[in-house]
Parts: sequence; structure tokens; C-alpha cells
Amino acid sequence: MSRQNPVVVVVEPKTPGNIGTIARAMKNFGLSELKLVDPPELHRDGDAYGFAGHAREDVLPNAETVEFDDVVENYHTVATTAITNEDSRRHVRYPFKTPVELRESLKTVETRTALVFGREGTGLDNGELERMDEICSIPASDEYPVLNLGQAATVLMYELRELTVEETQLPDVELSRAPEEDIERFYDLFDDLLDATGYDEHKRDKTTRLVRRLVGRAHPTDREISTLLGLFRRTNRQLRHRRDLLEEYDEPDRWR
Repeated sequence: MSRQNPVVVVVEPKTPGNIGTIARAMKNFGLSELKLVDPPELHRDGDAYGFAGHAREDVLPNAETVEFDDVVENYHTVATTAITNEDSRRHVRYPFKTPVELRESLKTVETRTALVFGREGTGLDNGELERMDEICSIPASDEYPVLNLGQAATVLMYELRELTVEETQLPDVELSRAPEEDIERFYDLFDDLLDATGYDEHKRDKTTRLVRRLVGRAHPTDREISTLLGLFRRTNRQLRHRRDLLEEYDEPDRWR
């Protein structure tokens, strides 16, 4: 991608495990630059590296200790805050963006962005928030909107993944619809099933339309329609065989 990925800044974190969790989330969602303001000491055998997963190999050992002023002076800064039930009259920074709104906004600009996370428990103070360029808040329950540091970072980076991750482990979501002749063959077999089960003629047209609408919305793939064709062929064959047996035993001459 031509856009430079955001850097992640954590201000005065106290818990090494949270730093490791953030590093791991960064690795998950395509971010690599971690900057720490006044961090605790991170030991190779400590919680930070223990929580970091594969990020212990690159993101965490390459983390840079920086000054808060340097971040403000050199980046377009996005602060994160819970903003609990406060509006423009009471909160030091307003309005704020949700993570999705922030993603759509960042799509339109080419800039060096820093995602700034505050301290566990207290977050960023008012003076720090006033110096940020934008504020982002994660929508959560009104009764308990405060996420812990690692959770908040993970949610935000997940929502920004369209900007930072070129490919995911998920397969292409676009489906190739089965050939229409195979789908029509399925409808024919469904009609045969109605015949074989003696389905009520008065309900037949309505039921057939319902099945066509259902399959039309589902956009079945080759494999799906092939499986259904095989199932219906076998079912219809067995039903015809049983019907023939019943007709044979119902012949009057057989019991004379």
C-alpha cells in the first residue's frame, strides 16, 4: 500500500503484559512501529514477551522509547479515550470519531499517523488530550464503557485493518455461482421429489416458487449444487423403488 501505516504509541504503560498484548495485536493487523513513552523495563523472560506471541521476534524488540512532545510534533495524532457520558459542554475534546469513522477519514489523507494510547486506569490526561489532532472512542455499553488498554488497542487496530493489511487468512469472499443449467437440473429433481412423495397439487406451485427464491438468494456454488443433485437423485431413486414395490404388492392378481 502507498499509505504509510500508523505507528502505535503507548504513554506511560505500567503493565508489561499490556505492552506485549498491544505488540501482538499490531502483528495481527499489519502494524510494526511501536513507540513507548516512559515504559517499564521489558525483560526477555517477562510478561511483555510472554504476551507478545510472534511479535516478540520483531515488533517488541524494535520498540522505541520516545518523548510525548516528539510524538505531537512529528505525527498526526489520534488519541483514544472512553469519553464516558460527556458532551461538548463538559469534555475537554469533542467531537470524537468511532474506529470505523476514523478508518474512513484516514483513507482520504496521506499522513504519518500515530495512534496514541494512555495509561492503564487513567488514560491520557486533559492536557495531553488537548494536544491531540483527533479523538477516537470505542462504542461500548453505557453502563461500563471502559475497556482495558490491550482490548482497546486490539479493537481499534482491527477496525483499521483495511488500511494496514493487504491480505488476510480468509479466502476470497466472492463466490462463483454454479452454472444455471445445474441449478435448473436441481429444480427438476425437486419436482420429481414432489411427484414421488405425492405432494399436494394445490400447494405445489407455491412450494416450487419458495424453493426457487431460496436458492436464488443463496447463490449455490458448484460443489453445493453438485452435492444437492447427488442427494436428490439418490432420494428420488429410492422413493421410486419403494413405490414400485408397493404397486407390485398391491396388484390384486398377486394374492389369488
